[in-house]
Amino acid sequence: MIELTDLNEKVFVLNSELIEKICCIPETKITLTDGKYFLVKESPAQIIEKVIQFKKKIKGK
Repeated sequence: MIELTDLNEKVFVLNSELIEKICCIPETKITLTDGKYFLVKESPAQIIEKVIQFKKKIKGK
């Protein structure tokens, strides 16, 4: 799970296993495997880093 910020400055947690693609439109749009999407303030690079850190965290347990 990764913490993200929507365009209204609300923080939420997303299951990173459900991410299908990330693109800029110019906001960052995260599309999930079920077709739903979220617009967030974080850049694609920041999201990728959050996913990597989360996977390292759970792998270490």
